[in-house]
Amino acid sequence: MKRTVDVLVAEIGSTTTTVNAFNLEGTPIFLGQGMAPTTVLKGDVNVGLKAAIEDLKGKIGDFEYKEMLACSSAAGGLKMTVHGLVYDMTVRAAKEAALGAGANIKLITAGKLRRTDLEKIKEIKPNIILLAGGVDYGDRETALYNGEKLAELKLNVPVIYAGNIENREEIAYIFKEAGQEVYIVDNVYPSIDKLNVEPTRKMIQQVFEKHITTAPGMSRVKELVTGNIIPTPGAVMEACILLYNEIGDLMALDIGGATTDV
Repeated sequence: MKRTVDVLVAEIGSTTTTVNAFNLEGTPIFLGQGMAPTTVLKGDVNVGLKAAIEDLKGKIGDFEYKEMLACSSAAGGLKMTVHGLVYDMTVRAAKEAALGAGANIKLITAGKLRRTDLEKIKEIKPNIILLAGGVDYGDRETALYNGEKLAELKLNVPVIYAGNIENREEIAYIFKEAGQEVYIVDNVYPSIDKLNVEPTRKMIQQVFEKHITTAPGMSRVKELVTGNIIPTPGAVMEACILLYNEIGDLMALDIGGATTDV
């Protein structure tokens, strides 16, 4: 007779796929874990996912599950370039926004983009561009100039604009005219010494969710999952927040098959 598992949690990594089983009634209980190699190179990550589930069944017996949750890094992190007004502010805001969102920052520039900057962006071939600059009702010129120059590159990658609120309509017009996807979010640095990174982080995660379906077979996994497939660094961050709420300050190490995060 099959047992019932409340939740399966799948982590489809760059090299290994793991599946963890939990029952949630009363005190949550961890039932067991199955593992298998991730099968990106075989053309379908579902092969590795099914193998991990079979491995789990070999440990806890045959089962049916009520729902599945999943996180993944199988498609790799998003390559992101960041362009702002003041270097220290831009670096801080970008790193905070990228934290746990699945983005790897490959280039940060401050001030107006130079030709050498534009060449570096073309070489990097980013998956996403973060454009910021200017506190609300402050400098407008730099972000508008950078927007024009980025649009001229015709990279066909999504742009997140998180700068001066006064530039929103113009930035949207610049990229829509160029036929480039653009997302407008609240300013990451709306006033001096004030960070507002959460709207940008959420938007990066949304772009990551689109990106992750590029891993072969991932769109079929999405049909099995309750909710969204979130980036593995984001899942680790959520777990750390829950732990922090229970035990206080902590340091976490996420040692993956391709990268290590601290």
